Amino acid sequence: MGFVALNFFAITLLRGQNVNYNHKDFTKADSVASLYPNHSLSDLRNLSYKLTHPFATDVDKFRAIYRWVCDNIENDYDFYKKNKYKREKLKNRPAELTEWNQKFSPRVFQKLLEQHKTVCTGYAYLVKELATYAGIPCEIINGYGRTIAANIGGSGIANHSWNAVELNNQWYLCDATWSSGSINAQEAIFIRQFSDAYFLAASSLFVKNHYPLDTTWILLKQKPSLQEFLNGPIIYINALSYQVTPIFPKQFNINASKGDTIHFRFQKEGDKLKESMELEIIHAVSTSSMYPAINEESQGLYNIDYVFTRRGTFVVHLLLNTEYLFTYTVNVK
Repeated sequence: MGFVALNFFAITLLRGQNVNYNHKDFTKADSVASLYPNHSLSDLRNLSYKLTHPFATDVDKFRAIYRWVCDNIENDYDFYKKNKYKREKLKNRPAELTEWNQKFSPRVFQKLLEQHKTVCTGYAYLVKELATYAGIPCEIINGYGRTIAANIGGSGIANHSWNAVELNNQWYLCDATWSSGSINAQEAIFIRQFSDAYFLAASSLFVKNHYPLDTTWILLKQKPSLQEFLNGPIIYINALSYQVTPIFPKQFNINASKGDTIHFRFQKEGDKLKESMELEIIHAVSTSSMYPAINEESQGLYNIDYVFTRRGTFVVHLLLNTEYLFTYTVNVK
């Protein structure tokens, strides 16, 4: 792609996200997706047609595709574990990592085709192929996925793939892998549980735990740096579900002195926050929970204050409706 085309493309990417689909009813699209359980992947053009032909709009077509992928493809724990181990081991040996990827990828796609099991690359590939057959522009995005077990500080490891899709001349981000469920590492199993949180998510929230190698795909005019991404608070899927964005502190690791007040600030899109927030604080082997006052600084912007009266290292979780939103660590001297 030439320089002029790339320039135009970048400007096009930054044009939108004025329209969101948080309140759109996808019942029919989800219903159509449910008509084809465990459908063969040998003819993706045919599968794409079955999923999309009942609909007139691209967003409904794409929803049916996305929901089918999430409901019918399993995140393979063994492949996930092998891939994670190799990426971490070969992080500073790019030639060996490339060789590993070349050997590993055919196995990933063979298992996807034969058993409907894969890792993130397979999910992203399948979403792109089905969308492309439906005439919907869709791209595979590679980069850094951030969880409680990956990309916390340091220099980061590119370990994840997701998609960007163009709907009504605007680009949106989505992650079918994380929408489909989660890996339970202790039991070495995949737990299937569909979530809307990563479907056409707000870019400002999506970037909290997805950082693309090509930063054009952040889809924001003001882009955080990779180090800001790696060192920010840990964000959970519920933050995206509730559309709650942490504003301050900006770092996962916070240094404080005994008696200091820490101001936890966050922003909520959409409906006004009516529920109570919970602070869960872990220190050594003790855990305490409290429901502090929530101060509304301005429309959609809230603040919780907490005074640390003891020395030590504290893990601080913020919860809404008993569901985890963010995590920080506070080192009190």
